[in-house]
Formats: sequence, structure tokens, C-alpha cells
Amino acid sequence: MTRIPAVNTFGIGDAAALLGVSADTVRRWVDSGRLDARRDENGRRVVDGAALAAFARSTAAGDARADSERLGWSSARNRFRGIVTDVRKDTVMAQVEIQAGPYRVVSLMSAEAADELGLRVGVLATAVVKSTNVMVERTEGAREHSLE
Repeated sequence: MTRIPAVNTFGIGDAAALLGVSADTVRRWVDSGRLDARRDENGRRVVDGAALAAFARSTAAGDARADSERLGWSSARNRFRGIVTDVRKDTVMAQVEIQAGPYRVVSLMSAEAADELGLRVGVLATAVVKSTNVMVERTEGAREHSLE
């Protein structure tokens, strides 16, 4: 049976990977006081998991508000902004791949929609996900805070 610790902490590199930014960016946020961190028993800076989750949520909320102001209101809350890395089309359908930070998002749409949006490799696009069925998994035996 895997024991789940009461408090999860994340190193600067792991926090950066979770937030989709560089470790240097996280260090700057910590140094400026935007994100709280402390030193662990080995002298490494660590961020409390709950604090990191709150920071991620507030950052995402700001992005969603900016998107809503620019694009109009939507009930979808999951937005993945990234670069189009592949577009495959036939006469009816298109498969569009977007790399959004560490995430690869694949969308199937009509070829007409892809053409109207001007989707081609190298353009900026946002994948908007509205789903009522999302699965969540945990890897057993992995360090509680490791992204490796």
C-alpha cells in the first residue's frame, strides 16, 4: 500500500514542469514574492503543493479572463494555447495537432473548419476542451512529487 504524505512539496524544476514554464521563471516568481517557497532539509527551495495548486489556478483564471474578454464568453474552462505542429486533411476531415507547453492536443474537425480558421503548421491556436468525461490516473510507486 502506497502511503500518501500529508504535505506534498515540489522542487523548483518540478513546479516549473507543472506550470509549463522554465525553472528560471519559477525562481524569479519566488524571488519577487509572487510564489511562496521555503528551504527543505537539504537547502533546496521547495513549494508547498497546495500553494502551487492555488498559484496555478489563479494564473489560469487570469488567462481565462483575458481570453474571455478577447474572444467572448464560453462555458469551456480548459484552454490549451500553443503552436500548430501538424495538419492532415482530406476532402472532408482534418486532424490538427497543437503543442501547448508539454502537452500535445489532437483535434478532429471538418476540413472546411480548418480552412476557415487558417490552421497550418506554425500558427498560434488555442484548443478549447469541453468534456463531461475526464479520466485521472496516478502512477503507483512513483515519488509523490516527481514528474519523471
